[in-house]
Amino acid sequence: MSGLIPPFEHRQNTRVGAPEWREAAQAKMRKARRLTNRCGQEAVTMWQPKDSVWDPHVARHLRRAAYILPWRFHVEMIKGGSTLEKPPPGEGVTLWQSKMKPPAWHARLPLPLERDARAQQTAELVHEHARGARLTAARLGRAQQQINGQVRLLLRQREATDHRLSQVRKGLLINQQSVKLRGYRPKSEKVPDKADSMLTWEKEELKNMKRKMEKDMEKSEAMLKTLASCHNTLAFCSKERLQAVDLMNKPLNKVLKLAGRHSWVDLSRAQTPSTLGQKTPPPDPLGTYTPECATALYEAKRLLMESKDTLQEMAKNEEDIREQQQQISDHVCASLAQKMRETTELKEKLNMTLGLMRGTIHRCTKFNQEMYITRGLIKGPLSKNHLETREKLDRPLVRVYQRHVGTQLSEAARLAQGTDKLQRHISHVEKNLEELLATQEKLNCSLHCKKIGHDVDYNVVRLRLRQLHPHVYYQQAQALVNDWDPPTPPPGKKSSSAAK
Repeated sequence: MSGLIPPFEHRQNTRVGAPEWREAAQAKMRKARRLTNRCGQEAVTMWQPKDSVWDPHVARHLRRAAYILPWRFHVEMIKGGSTLEKPPPGEGVTLWQSKMKPPAWHARLPLPLERDARAQQTAELVHEHARGARLTAARLGRAQQQINGQVRLLLRQREATDHRLSQVRKGLLINQQSVKLRGYRPKSEKVPDKADSMLTWEKEELKNMKRKMEKDMEKSEAMLKTLASCHNTLAFCSKERLQAVDLMNKPLNKVLKLAGRHSWVDLSRAQTPSTLGQKTPPPDPLGTYTPECATALYEAKRLLMESKDTLQEMAKNEEDIREQQQQISDHVCASLAQKMRETTELKEKLNMTLGLMRGTIHRCTKFNQEMYITRGLIKGPLSKNHLETREKLDRPLVRVYQRHVGTQLSEAARLAQGTDKLQRHISHVEKNLEELLATQEKLNCSLHCKKIGHDVDYNVVRLRLRQLHPHVYYQQAQALVNDWDPPTPPPGKKSSSAAK
C-alpha cells in the first residue's frame, strides 16, 4: 500500500491535466475574449457617430453630461434685461420641449430603409437640380426680357436720331438752296458779306453734326447686333435649362421673387447681399449654373450697362444737335434780316439821293434852255433881213460916231465875247447834265439791284422758315432744288419772259 501513495510534492498539485494542455485551452479562451471584445466594439462603433466617442480624461459618471452639453440651448441677454434661449447653430433636430438640439446622426452601414432613403435622396437631388435649373432659366429669361426692352429703347432712340439726321441733311439742303438763291443776286450785290460767312459757317457746322450723328447710328447698329447675339445666347441657354423643369408648375417670376435677390430680377440693380437671399452658386459644368450661363448673364449685364450709356449719349447728342441747329438757323436768319434792313436803309438813301438829283437835273435843264434862248437873243436872227434898225452895226448913229479915226465901237466884240461865254457855259451845263444823267442811271440801276437783293434775301429767309418746319421732309425739300446756274434765271423765269 505504501508503494501506491504519491510523493509529497505531487500531493500539493491537485491538477491532473498537463500544463501544456491547460495553457493551450487558456490561450484559446484569451483569443476568443479578445475577438469578442473587438467584434462587440466594432459593432457598436458601426452604429455610433464619429464624435460620440467619450473623452477618456473625463470621469465615467460625468461623460454623458459633458457629451450632451453642446446640444443644450444658449441663453442670451437682450435689451430690457430679459433673456432669450436660442438653439445652437448647425444641422440637427431641434427638440423645443427638451431645449436641446442633437447633431445629425450619420450611420456607417446601410439601414433597413436604405432603398427608400436612396430613392428619397435621388428625388431630392432631382428636385434640387430642377429647382436650380428653373431658377437659372428664370434668371436667363428675365435677362432676355431686359435685353429685349433695351433693344426696343435703342430702336426708338435710333428712330429719333435718324429723324434728327434727316433734319440735319435737310439743313444742308436748305443751306445749298440759300446759297443758290443768293447767287441769283446782281453782280453788285455779290460782294462777300457776313451773311455769306454765316452760310459757310452753317454748312461746316451741319457737316460736323452729320458726321457725329452718323457715328452714333453706326455705334447703335453695332450695339444692336451685339444685343441680338446676346439675346440668342440667352434664349439658347434658357431653352436648355428648361428641359429639366417639365414637372415644375411654379411661374418663373414667382421663383425670382422667392429667391430674394433684387439683382436677379433687374440686372441693372446692385448686387444684393447674400444674407438677404439665395447665394449665387459657383459655375459648375455639370450643374445647373454652367459657365456658359454665367458668361451669358455677365455679358448681358455688361451690355445692358453699356447700352444704357449709349442711349444716354445718343439722347444727349440728339438734344444738343437739335438746339445747336436751331441756334445756327436763327443766327443765319438774323444775319439775313440784318442784311435786309441794311439794304432797305440804303434803298431809302438812294431814293432820297435820286430825288435830289432829279430836282437838280430839272433845274439844270431849265437853266440850259434859258441860256440857249439868251444866246439866241444875243446872236440875233439868222437872216439879215430880219434885223431891226437898232440891232444893225451900220445904223446912222454908229456911222456918225465912226467918222473920225480911232472911234471904233466895241459892241460887236462885246457881243461876240458874250455869245462865246454863253456857249462855254452851255457846254459846261450840258456836260454836267450828262454826268448827272449817267449818275442817275447808275443810281437807278443800283436801286434796282438793291431791290432785287432785298427780295432775294427775303425769299431766302422765307424759304428757310418754310423748309425748316418739322412737317417738311427731306424729300419735299429736295424737290425744290433745280439744276440751274445761279447767274442765269431759273427755267420758269425764261418761260414767263418768253410768254410776255
